[in-house]
Amino acid sequence: MAKKTRLRIVTPTGELYNDEAEMVIMRTSVGDIGILASHQPLTTTLDYGVLRIINGDKEIKSTIFGGFVSVTPESVTLLTDASEWIEDIDVERARAAKQRAEDRIKSGRDDIDILRAELALRRALIRLECKNEK
Repeated sequence: MAKKTRLRIVTPTGELYNDEAEMVIMRTSVGDIGILASHQPLTTTLDYGVLRIINGDKEIKSTIFGGFVSVTPESVTLLTDASEWIEDIDVERARAAKQRAEDRIKSGRDDIDILRAELALRRALIRLECKNEK
């Protein structure tokens, strides 16, 4: 049996996950990283991406949308702006959000908040990636 670390995922609305994991793979501001038990201490910012939690041959996925991660040899704590489990993702809603964001970006209108539209597009693409959709 592989050594495990304690993983906590905390969002503004509460704790999403608090259990052990053999490996945690996440997207940070400097790229994807994988964390195993007894990892060297680390604190870094999270980017938008897919979070993978691995226990043996079982893998669960969720989205993460920014925040911070703190790693100690005993635990991994993610403080994220938002996160959702793969089974909670509505693919049709994500596709519609993707289309709306793309339309806003392409419109060229001065009254459109481009940064907001680009972030909405990134969130929709991450949700679709998490569900292995395009």
